[in-house]
Amino acid sequence: MNSLVVGNLIHRPLRSLISAISVAIEVIMILSVAAIMLGKVNGFHTRTSGIGLDLFVRPSSLNNMIGMSPAAGNLKIVPILRSIPNVDVVSPVNIQITSSLDNIYGIDFASFNALTPFQFLSGGPFNAPDSVIIDDYTSKGAKVGDPLQILGRTFTISGIVKHGRGGRKFIPLTTMGTLTSTEGKATAFYVKTHDSPLHQAEVKEAVLKTPGMESYNVQTLDEFLSQITPEKLPALTTSLYVVTGIAVVVGFLVIFQSMYTSVMERTREIGILKSLGASKSYIVQAVLRESLLLAAVGIALGVALSYLLGAILARAMPTLDFQINGPWVVRGVLLAFGGAVLGALYPAWKAASKDPIDALAYE
Repeated sequence: MNSLVVGNLIHRPLRSLISAISVAIEVIMILSVAAIMLGKVNGFHTRTSGIGLDLFVRPSSLNNMIGMSPAAGNLKIVPILRSIPNVDVVSPVNIQITSSLDNIYGIDFASFNALTPFQFLSGGPFNAPDSVIIDDYTSKGAKVGDPLQILGRTFTISGIVKHGRGGRKFIPLTTMGTLTSTEGKATAFYVKTHDSPLHQAEVKEAVLKTPGMESYNVQTLDEFLSQITPEKLPALTTSLYVVTGIAVVVGFLVIFQSMYTSVMERTREIGILKSLGASKSYIVQAVLRESLLLAAVGIALGVALSYLLGAILARAMPTLDFQINGPWVVRGVLLAFGGAVLGALYPAWKAASKDPIDALAYE
């Protein structure tokens, strides 16, 4: 039977190639969309963890998507937070998201750098109100001293740092306040505790007991990141499943069309097999094996090309956070195989149901 299956596919090389490529495209669609969407979430987790904070302190009116809400925290609470026992650093940040979904961090350099020091690759800290620090992924050949447009204003690059510190572009906190009419305000306050995580719970309790801050949202880093997951972002999960569903339908239709056409073209061949004693199950198995072999070749090609695409994008667009997810590779493979089986069922049943006498008389 295996020789028969392989022979049928080789006999129609162009159709077999197109079918395998179509399945590969299905797999690439599934893995690529998952890699982009989940990569953004994982990348956010990695960059936020690299800041070096222990606690987020924010007004309760803000949502978890920092930068999507107005800066509502008053800078006057900074000395109050610093006076709490076991608080080592308090760093106010004013984060704005541009129309291109670019996070711009307005920071107080001294306190932000005290959380975890920047690793400067060239240049240094802010040296003027219109200075900007960018990470190495954003630089794209830019050098210290080059101009950079941010929020409608021309800044001068004062330093280039290693990526992984929350944002990719940093400007002075006071400048951000002026540009966005949020003078004296911050989106959040990043707190570093003494001997973390030993004193996190007591510092959190002390903040909430401070007069005027009872309604503030105080979370540990782990608590905050647990809210930024695919399960907690319905739009992301829905989009991922919609694209995955479309990809599976495409794979199903390709296999269905290929197998159905193949069965129609091999009517006499099927009649000969049945006249020689081939059972219905034998015919069904032959068609299913043919479709599964096509799917296997397409899946292997799709997975390989997805990893190749990831390597290319990592070099060309490192800020994309394209990360192929292992569980989604398994899911993509199973979905592609499932679509192939479903697409081959009707053609297989059609072939097995043919009357051998009618099939032999078919021209």
